[in-house]
Amino acid sequence: MPRAAKPEDVGLSSARLQRVYDALKADIDKGLVPGAVVLIARRGKIVCLDALGYRDREAGAAMKVDTIFRIASMTKPLTSVATMMLAEEGKLLIADPVARYIPEFAELKVAVDSDNPSAKKLTKEPLQRDMTVQDLLRHTSGLSYAHLAGPLLKQAYTDANCMDEKQTNAEMVAKLAKVPLAYQPGSTWQYGMSTDVLGRVVEVASGMTLDRFIIERICKPLGLGDTSFGPVDAERAAQPQIDSASGKRPPMRDITTRPNWISGGSALLSSAGDYVRFCQMMLNGGELGGTRLLSPAIVRLMTSDHLTPETRRSPSTPILFGALAPTAELGLGFGLGFAVRTHPGRSPLPGSVGDYSWTGVTGTYFWIDPQQQLIAVLMMQAPLQRMHYRYLMRTLVYQSIVE
Repeated sequence: MPRAAKPEDVGLSSARLQRVYDALKADIDKGLVPGAVVLIARRGKIVCLDALGYRDREAGAAMKVDTIFRIASMTKPLTSVATMMLAEEGKLLIADPVARYIPEFAELKVAVDSDNPSAKKLTKEPLQRDMTVQDLLRHTSGLSYAHLAGPLLKQAYTDANCMDEKQTNAEMVAKLAKVPLAYQPGSTWQYGMSTDVLGRVVEVASGMTLDRFIIERICKPLGLGDTSFGPVDAERAAQPQIDSASGKRPPMRDITTRPNWISGGSALLSSAGDYVRFCQMMLNGGELGGTRLLSPAIVRLMTSDHLTPETRRSPSTPILFGALAPTAELGLGFGLGFAVRTHPGRSPLPGSVGDYSWTGVTGTYFWIDPQQQLIAVLMMQAPLQRMHYRYLMRTLVYQSIVE
């Protein structure tokens, strides 16, 4: 992507933009986080691309702008785009039952009162309606993550070993089909393994493995040469620093080996420079540099709120996401792979109606603001501190916009 000659050329203040750098550097110098790459783009031009601190603090290795990060759940938008590309080709319909692509899902059951900590038995009931591909895209499928489920359902996920790094996507969905859903499809927004199941839908509909589809159909056309499912050279990878409380690094996947399980929800590795190109494609209405992946109409569909006032949010939602939770109280909804701002106020974080975003548990974060023609990407490997820097980044970026 082209670089702006100076921030003022695209309406940002150089002096105010310096505050982003100063705030992060101060925390790095205090030892709070190892390092970061910050990328801000406006009107199609990169305004800021800074590498701060350490790629690996313990090794004394400096952060570089092309350092590769485990982007965790920032994988989900790419899997969602893959799904909508197949929808545009007529190879799937998002209104279809998931069971059309994964037959094991035809006999799903739903846990009754799955959040009740005093329940002695996991009681099940039949589906009231089929789970759809749209439910997977917007996290209303009833699927959860084990750590976000009630005690009995958490045990069911654990017993099924649904997060086994040695499994294939086909084996993963076969396990999940035997675990009750946390909620009736369509009734509740529950973050969980929906996008992992979506990855298997992509495989069935395309006839390709998920990694091959994403690399060949998204990454190569967009020029994302640093984005992959691994392995990558350890000398290019960012590492979390040792936690002073435990004396250990926070656990993260070994990215020098290729995983057997290609998780559509969390397995990608990428750099800030690559991810901003993916974001710019979305901001451009599905096209970048003469390569079109999606139509403008489908991008608008993906970045519209797909939750209704009747859609409940699971009890785990505020705990997990804080001010990023898709709740009416905070003026946020959820589209097809992205959280979407629905109101100008309500949220404590600055932004515009229609901006969309997502995050990674490892410390990564991005958002796209069509009204401001703005993209911001924060890459860190600091899982314990991630919430603070998501909020800090929002405020510091918007305060730098003066035009």
